[in-house]
Amino acid sequence: QVQLVESGGGSVQAGGSLTLSCDASGSLWRICRMGWYRQAPGKERELVSSIYRDDTSTTTYADSVKDRFTISQNNAKTRVYLQMNSLRVEDTAVYYCAALRCGSVSYDYWGQGTQVTVSS
Repeated sequence: QVQLVESGGGSVQAGGSLTLSCDASGSLWRICRMGWYRQAPGKERELVSSIYRDDTSTTTYADSVKDRFTISQNNAKTRVYLQMNSLRVEDTAVYYCAALRCGSVSYDYWGQGTQVTVSS
């Protein structure tokens, strides 16, 4: 099993910055990829960004956050960050950390989520 705990959410004005953290524990050797998803009210959950645990140069970003958000991982591979700059009102959502097992086609483990609210 893998446990994921997010932190760092909060309220910020448009144009501001926040950094989310996700602490991962458990059978991390099973995990090849970590991701950040978000879900806004009335909308489907969407993948914001992802990173490969063993190749942190391989990252993905949703078009809506490219050049504004940066995903990274600590050296111990136990924490994943999402640095969010130039935040917009439309970035308001619950942000979830997720872990993908090696060989899996969909994310297998999820955190409880952290709220990000951006006001104008």
